[in-house]
Amino acid sequence: SGLYLVATPIGNLEDITLRALRVLKCAHVILSEDTRHSGKLLQHYNIKTPLLSFHKFNEREREPIILKRLHEGEAIAVISDAGTPGISDPGMELARLCATEKIPVIPIPGPSAAIAALSASGLPTEEFTFARLEVSAREAVTQIFYVPPHGIHQFLLDAASSFGDSRSCVIAREITKLHEEFWRGTLGEANEAFATWQPKGEITILIDGNSISIDETPSDDFLEQELRELMAKGHALSTVHIP
Repeated sequence: SGLYLVATPIGNLEDITLRALRVLKCAHVILSEDTRHSGKLLQHYNIKTPLLSFHKFNEREREPIILKRLHEGEAIAVISDAGTPGISDPGMELARLCATEKIPVIPIPGPSAAIAALSASGLPTEEFTFARLEVSAREAVTQIFYVPPHGIHQFLLDAASSFGDSRSCVIAREITKLHEEFWRGTLGEANEAFATWQPKGEITILIDGNSISIDETPSDDFLEQELRELMAKGHALSTVHIP
């Protein structure tokens, strides 16, 4: 018994482990972000385990029921639409609750869009962060972002503003699927290339780390940007401190 966090394919249905298939077949129930989407995966592998919807809009409502079933000794699997549950997907809070209540939480590793994109990006892989755009553009490590197709234009504009037009980036799209693509260039070039193109599918964007020493004195533009962000978050001007 316990909570099984099962990684599922990010595109190609063959990218699933034998252990993941066994767990999905043996579980009492599978918590699914989108039961219609997950139903296709289960049908492909002839898995008959019942599905129960579990997403950001109902997870708080479902948690007491799930915890009760786990305490009664059931094995419950969690899957997201793609990749690993809890990584930019529902599952993190449920895993935390189970850990607090001494319920076993068992990861079933597998596909990850961030790692797949990083491995093929050609950008430095020794260090990286799976980040949000608010993370300082002065970071020296490769930064990875999940971006929805409808948000790519605004993201690229914001990224160019924060990181600069000349920063190298890689846009990975439809990883492991038929139309897999890796676009490489600068953020400025990306803004031009995607200005009139609305891509489809899951998008992972990687941005190269800052090659300038972290100890270098920040520019006026950088300080102004930091000040705007802090004030936008509700900090009073008198309390703002930028090192």
